[in-house]
Amino acid sequence: MANSNVTGSPLEKTSLASLDQRLAMAKRCSREGVKAGAKAAVLAGIATAIPTLASARMLPWARANLNHSAQALIISTVAGAAYFIVADKTILATARQNSFKQVSNIEG
Repeated sequence: MANSNVTGSPLEKTSLASLDQRLAMAKRCSREGVKAGAKAAVLAGIATAIPTLASARMLPWARANLNHSAQALIISTVAGAAYFIVADKTILATARQNSFKQVSNIEG
């Protein structure tokens, strides 16, 4: 049975503060990744939509074989892939930068 009147040791308080700091850093990394991924998805969607829609109107093969669903699938697949690739790279790069900052803070 745990006693709620007993305060934690200084080591526990330090580890909780460190855990809170790491959690805040992880949230910031993921937020930056989401922003970068969304920007990349919009840009990739526009860059894919223009030639896809143009070719579906001008090229005989595309006109015959790419209905509206196929065109939407092409555009959304490229946008989704761009989102996940850029978000993942951004999160990893930010985490790597923050891990180097933590090591320098510990050494200094």
